[in-house]
Amino acid sequence: MAYQPAVNSIALRGLSSLYTADPIDPNEETFNKILIANRGEIACRVIRTARQMGIKTVAVHSDVDSYAPHVKMADEAVCLGTAQVKDSYLRVDRILDAIHSTKSEAVHPGYGFLSENADFVSQLESDGVAFIGPSPAAITGMGDKLQSKRLAMQAKVNTIPGFDGIVADAEDCVRISREIGYPVMIKASAGGGGKGMRIARNDDQAREGFKLSSQEAASSFADDRILVEKFVDKPRHIEIQVLGDKHGNAIYLNERECSIQRRNQKVIEEAPSVFLDPETRAAMGEQAVALAKNIGYSSAGTVEFLVDAQKNFYFLEMNTRLQSDVKLNGWAIESRVYAEDPFKNFGLPSIGRLSRYQEPLHIEKVRCDSGVEEGSDISIYYDPMICKLVCYGHTRDEAIKTSIKALDSYVIRGVTHNIPLLRDILTEERFNKGDLTTNYLPEVYPDGFKGKQLSADEKFELVSMLSCIHAKELLRNRQLRNRTRQKSRDRSPTHWEVVVTLGGEQTPVTVMRDGYNFKTIVNGKEAIVSGSFDLASPLLESKVNENRETMQLIKMDMSGGIRIRSIRLQIKKKEETREENKLSEHKTYCLTQQQCLRDKGRKEIKHALLQDGFDTLTT
Repeated sequence: MAYQPAVNSIALRGLSSLYTADPIDPNEETFNKILIANRGEIACRVIRTARQMGIKTVAVHSDVDSYAPHVKMADEAVCLGTAQVKDSYLRVDRILDAIHSTKSEAVHPGYGFLSENADFVSQLESDGVAFIGPSPAAITGMGDKLQSKRLAMQAKVNTIPGFDGIVADAEDCVRISREIGYPVMIKASAGGGGKGMRIARNDDQAREGFKLSSQEAASSFADDRILVEKFVDKPRHIEIQVLGDKHGNAIYLNERECSIQRRNQKVIEEAPSVFLDPETRAAMGEQAVALAKNIGYSSAGTVEFLVDAQKNFYFLEMNTRLQSDVKLNGWAIESRVYAEDPFKNFGLPSIGRLSRYQEPLHIEKVRCDSGVEEGSDISIYYDPMICKLVCYGHTRDEAIKTSIKALDSYVIRGVTHNIPLLRDILTEERFNKGDLTTNYLPEVYPDGFKGKQLSADEKFELVSMLSCIHAKELLRNRQLRNRTRQKSRDRSPTHWEVVVTLGGEQTPVTVMRDGYNFKTIVNGKEAIVSGSFDLASPLLESKVNENRETMQLIKMDMSGGIRIRSIRLQIKKKEETREENKLSEHKTYCLTQQQCLRDKGRKEIKHALLQDGFDTLTT
């Protein structure tokens, strides 16, 4: 049964930042009501745009998504079933019932789920319901990797050498792989989004890859057909956006570089690519258009290519659905923020509730495409994506700097997330040079991501900032205790001696008040720390000798304990640090001058640096 959700603050979030190629014409004929057959950030994006166009929306959801943001945002919502996608978001019969009961005129599929299901689109057409996407024929032709490759060859599009047929079983996979020559890519014929794909470099890996890919394909796409083709070693993954109409016209837009991936799924995207020259860009675009025209494509779509070091490019697949936006002027970088542990295989899912959530929308040239809010649950049933963080600027360097600032200011509590990995990539030498391949992560981090190694200057700034946070907290506590006393009797201290333990190394720090700011001395080196940071805010933003520092305040307790997250810190996993923590829990004494003179009991102050669920004890 449909119901009308209450309007929530998230419903209006991002409306003012929506951009369109042309202004929305309120007099243009549109649908009265559409149903969004999806969830998460894409459902939220569609609903926001529809609202701006004056179109009513219907959300569908599973029982565990009953209070999800997309449900709150929509004008109506219909529950499809239980949590598993096969019992809810993939139930075509229940979605059709929801369309009829709500009298929706059209369906927007988003991406994934039923977005490339030709049978679903055909059923909609027979029921007189519009599908906001391509035709069933285009979906069928491009949704099947084997058929799409044949169509690409007909359109004279460069293709990867491979077996033109379906693999019968594991031994057949081995035979075909030997004929093609290792390494090979084993992948689901009906796949997408990096699912059902394995690289095989020998017979054993071919057998195992066939087994795992066919199982994953069956569970994800209800289609276990497998194909094999030559694996292009160390390629770039570059996509071309195409637009087609119903009159046989098609154009291509700029490209996106999607080479930084884990498990064949994108981590960071950027537009344009630093690698393409005008000639290669034009050739790729012309072949993408040729393919679109060959299949009569009439929607937005993406043609994906693999590009080798010599700028030879090969057709990979075509996504007949909505993809990421391309900003035509300047440079844009999209960082995919996931509820994942980046220290485990570059990202294993982390489930839990977002106990605190604050997007960095106060920063200029930042867009957050998310489908969560504070209190949302990251469950085991769906993709653990939190947000697509898009930052842009006139140059690549500006887009990178804005991305780093936004990641530093992104407050996510309750789950482990991959922001440390994203931030480290953005500061890494190869990335900044534009030296990318789809094997970037294992090449740059051959032993896995271990966290940021602090330079001497970074350590100095971090220690200075920590000692000043402690001093400011002591001053705040003193003011609270003395608020009923006369001001003339309140003699706040101006000097502290602190020992900070970071990574097992003890560093004595002298902290002095310098007007509104603080002055620190660390091993004879001085720093001026801006006192503008607010201990009541989750974000501690300050400057150390004019260098910007952003930390996040996690917790402060009555005993003086302070828990802080600094994205730049190197940390170890919990299970590996138990013994080391016993050695690094050094006692720390923070003494005011009065305390030293009175020789009173010394109070142990412990500062714990927390990074994404992993603790390094610091005092």
